[in-house]
Amino acid sequence: MSTIRDTPLPQSGKAVGIDTIDMTMRFGSFTALDHVSIKVPSGSFHALLGENGAGKSTLVKCIMGFYHATSGSLSVDGREVAIASPKDAASYGLGMVYQHFTLVPSLTGAENLVISRAEVPAIINWAKERKDLSAFMERMPFKIPLERPVSELAAGEKQKLEIVKQLYLGRSFLVLDEPTSVLTPAEADEMLGLVRGMTERGELTVLMISHKFHEVTKFADAVSILRRGKLVGTGKVGELSTADMAAMMIGDVKLAKLDTRIPVSESAEPVLKVEQVKAPDRSGLKTIEIENLMVRSGEIVGIAGISGNGQKELTEILAGQRPADSGRVSVKGEAYGATRRETRKNNVRFIPEEPLQNACAPRMTVSENLAFRTFDLKGDGKDAIWLNKGKMRKRATALISDFKVKTASSSSPIASLSGGNVQRAVLARELTGEVDLLIVSNPCFGLDFSAVAEIRARIMKARNSGAAVLLLSEDLDELLEMSDRILVISEGRLVYETPARSADIGVIGAHMAGHH
Repeated sequence: MSTIRDTPLPQSGKAVGIDTIDMTMRFGSFTALDHVSIKVPSGSFHALLGENGAGKSTLVKCIMGFYHATSGSLSVDGREVAIASPKDAASYGLGMVYQHFTLVPSLTGAENLVISRAEVPAIINWAKERKDLSAFMERMPFKIPLERPVSELAAGEKQKLEIVKQLYLGRSFLVLDEPTSVLTPAEADEMLGLVRGMTERGELTVLMISHKFHEVTKFADAVSILRRGKLVGTGKVGELSTADMAAMMIGDVKLAKLDTRIPVSESAEPVLKVEQVKAPDRSGLKTIEIENLMVRSGEIVGIAGISGNGQKELTEILAGQRPADSGRVSVKGEAYGATRRETRKNNVRFIPEEPLQNACAPRMTVSENLAFRTFDLKGDGKDAIWLNKGKMRKRATALISDFKVKTASSSSPIASLSGGNVQRAVLARELTGEVDLLIVSNPCFGLDFSAVAEIRARIMKARNSGAAVLLLSEDLDELLEMSDRILVISEGRLVYETPARSADIGVIGAHMAGHH
């Protein structure tokens, strides 16, 4: 059934504005969005801030027609519209660029663009299409090689192509969902600068979901902040400090402070050494080669890199999950194979990324998950024969309160906890008792402010107590704040090292992107 529309179709290259009016979305008894009214005038660059679960995704899904709001309305350029599907949204010029890429890797940029149209001819006249594309690209501020397969493009180029695809399809209002999560700082700045230029020229309106304050203050004109489904603040970016924005996002929660960093002792012993280690990567086509990596007692060594450059394989080698073809991993001077006995003897602890999948048994209880390091030991450290459920529960209760894990009870399945609370539970297990080596991967990914502050404070405490910490993170700000030294991993090799205090973000970014 086709609806009769009285709103004229958008003109390509002319920005449209939107307003949400009292938008409300309920899932059963849960209210995900509560009477949210946001104004995004045409040609503006508007940032949407909020913690996980604040309602940002729900709001943009209602705007884009993925969800049907329970109540409230949407207007485009001052006229109320009914958007029942993403197809309707597209007809009004509304488009969205997702956190993860949606391009077909084996096709070229040009082929991706042409096949993305609503009507593609059965036989494509490539001579004509190429001519049209080159005329279109001349109007674009983005320079992208359209004749190369997408799989050969750098992350920054893929992200630009995702934006160009939306503009090619005639969208003049774009939702950007965490658009820089896979980019280097230089790529992020360039891409957002080009988009900002288009908004200033009145060709585009942008609503950007972000958690990076420095991007918001540098590129956005205005900001709206959600907390628990309600709009709690809105204003011009120039009139709000980062502290104001953070306070609106989290309310009156006290954040954990980082302890003062104790200087690394000159005589600090090396705890972890990785020498001349070679192993196949996940695809089996490339090799991870770590020539020399050393972490001393009482220091945090950060590993920076764009996702997919060998970080995962390195953590798997250190966890004994990926056999190395050659080379040596040693802890405290002895060869280390990550067996349970060696791990226990050397006090090695692990906080992998996506802890629910990689550090927990999801259906087992919180109490059982907290006991994975100790269930087979008696109080005197000797091997236990029987499981002592009472002792496990008692210990779990103490850890839950010490690490502020929010759970209905210690016998709830750990999968029922929120992301931040799963991470707190894993920290409780891994950071209790003596820790000589701590290997941490993306510990704060997707967590809210208060959980992030607390987790970083716990890691710093372990460092100050003498633990050697290897911190792999895709968040460069986190590495600069936490590390003593930063190494860059690119295509499976460590290619650069710098003390964190005097680090140059531009140089780190260039090495991350492979320009070294």
